Amino acid sequence: MTRAQTAAATRRTLVVAASELLDEGGPDAVTLRAVGARAGVSRGAPYGHFKNKEHLLAELAIGAWNSLADEVEGLRADPGLGPSARLERAVLALIEVARRTPHRYALMFSTSAGTPVAAEAASRLEDEYLALVADIVGEPDARRYGALLMSSAHGIAGMELSGHLAKDGWHVSVEQLVGMLIDGIHPSA
Repeated sequence: MTRAQTAAATRRTLVVAASELLDEGGPDAVTLRAVGARAGVSRGAPYGHFKNKEHLLAELAIGAWNSLADEVEGLRADPGLGPSARLERAVLALIEVARRTPHRYALMFSTSAGTPVAAEAASRLEDEYLALVADIVGEPDARRYGALLMSSAHGIAGMELSGHLAKDGWHVSVEQLVGMLIDGIHPSA
């Protein structure tokens, strides 16, 4: 293994360790020292790969954005699904990130969009979603409806995570709400 390959493997191990710590205890649990200990590397190793904790957290957010963009891209390419089903699954995929990894989800939306690499990753996901929305409403209206869907999905995820969307209160599931949103954006015939 070359020195570059070893460094890349160490970096991947550090990112996995940081992800685990984030998922277990939120951003406060992610310190460079804790990441190094979890990864089983020297105390100084994390500092050789990341400038500081914020740089490492940004890396995790970028990874989450890219992972979700990959998933949505796969949905776009699925010939077995119609446009509405693809879009519905894509919106539910975003909400599923919040369900499975709420700290990572929060990190995605708290990482500064002014960070070029983070902005690029978020834009990639946005482009994938907008293409799905355009398949239903057309290119000219895609941004308006895309913003409506994304902000609604974010609100739905937040209400579910906080317990304010409990079935007893509203008598509607996340999946039903997303279905209603998708049905609501179809252009009038």
